[in-house]
Amino acid sequence: MDLFSYGESEQPQAKLLADRMRPQTLDEYIGQEHIVGQGKLLRRAIEGDQVSSILLFGPPGCGKTTLANVISLRTAGEFVKLNAVDASVKDVRETIEQARLNKSMYGKKTILFLDEVHRFNTARQDALLPAVEQGIIIFIGATTENPFHHVNGALLSRSTLFQLEPLTQEHSLLAMQRAIADQARGLGFMDLQADEDALQHLAEMANGDIRRALNALELAAVTTPSQPDGSVRLTLAVAEESIRKPIVRADTSTQYDVLSAFHKSVRGSSDAALFWFLYAVEKLGMDPMVFLRRLIVACSEDIGLANPQAMVQAVTAMDAYHKIGWPEAKYNIAQAILFAVESPKSNATAIAIGSVMQTIEAAGTMEVPHHLRDTHYKGAEQLGHQGYRYPHDYPGHYVDQRYLPEMLRDKPFYEASEQGMEEKIKLNQQRRKSAGKKEKYPSKL
Repeated sequence: MDLFSYGESEQPQAKLLADRMRPQTLDEYIGQEHIVGQGKLLRRAIEGDQVSSILLFGPPGCGKTTLANVISLRTAGEFVKLNAVDASVKDVRETIEQARLNKSMYGKKTILFLDEVHRFNTARQDALLPAVEQGIIIFIGATTENPFHHVNGALLSRSTLFQLEPLTQEHSLLAMQRAIADQARGLGFMDLQADEDALQHLAEMANGDIRRALNALELAAVTTPSQPDGSVRLTLAVAEESIRKPIVRADTSTQYDVLSAFHKSVRGSSDAALFWFLYAVEKLGMDPMVFLRRLIVACSEDIGLANPQAMVQAVTAMDAYHKIGWPEAKYNIAQAILFAVESPKSNATAIAIGSVMQTIEAAGTMEVPHHLRDTHYKGAEQLGHQGYRYPHDYPGHYVDQRYLPEMLRDKPFYEASEQGMEEKIKLNQQRRKSAGKKEKYPSKL
């Protein structure tokens, strides 16, 4: 017997299984034991109806909204839910005004749950701040994006941050098993016999998203003809038809994390750098140009003059991508990535830039030495703009003279490493230093 064979009065509520099975208590809540397990701070706060302003940060489908729902059922206060996608500043202000009234007239607290808080711009987040500071509302925000990037710093500092972890296949399996057994809210009204490999497939394809697993389970159950004995058999073949491709989460924070992993891998692992690049483009749908730009930066930041050809390879790969497109250009880009990873490394360029920038920040206005100033106009010598010595007129095409401002005369910025081609540069730097010790600056300098 299937779902549609029941009479109207016998049918479960006309809601999706995932909605019917949404946990009502912390004991029903699945996962996140690190924050709501027995004895944990947040669990104690929820059970004692003492929740303060909090931020729930985690990937889609990990239980942020469900946890807020549990809080709403547990609190004796007023619970208001807004979604940042369609809520306006007016909605927020009306909620705050009502909360002010509840507190002053009835001594009743108000909890405002703002889903997808990262969708709120700075102005709308600012509208919340005074009410949170004054204790008029207790703020609960949920976001899939890194709150340090997308949430007002003042609002973040006044909230306790809880990071939720992605759920696993085991969590999805547990949720489906509960739904199959639950007579009141689940599929327990059916004689549903689910094969182990069928449930395993649904859990694997759901990729930790319990809602997706439950909805696929329900679709499979209600569309499968019943057996002669009235039971419904859920096989692997049926499960494969009900859910086909796993969801890949590629929110902004995930993309930043993958890009970071790629850059760090360029410094030390060909295998990992190639993996993160192809995973991001093929699995997450990220733009190859994002990685080409980062690769070009890494060729100077992490390789530099130890192997200048690394940048040539990277820029050429970018040109190839523009001319022939994806997927053919993956070979060109992969070659440039592998060339960069296997090149000798030096961060001397990055250190030199940092040293110069620090000096500029600390120093006042710098005067250009007279002998380095422009002399193309008549009268330059009368201003003392003379004394420059042309290096090509000297042995080795080098002459020791001052190029930096007087106060930075002996300040080194770029010091070559002994990696790759920089070893030759280092020897040249040492040669110049030796020449400088033998030769004094001209008196006119």
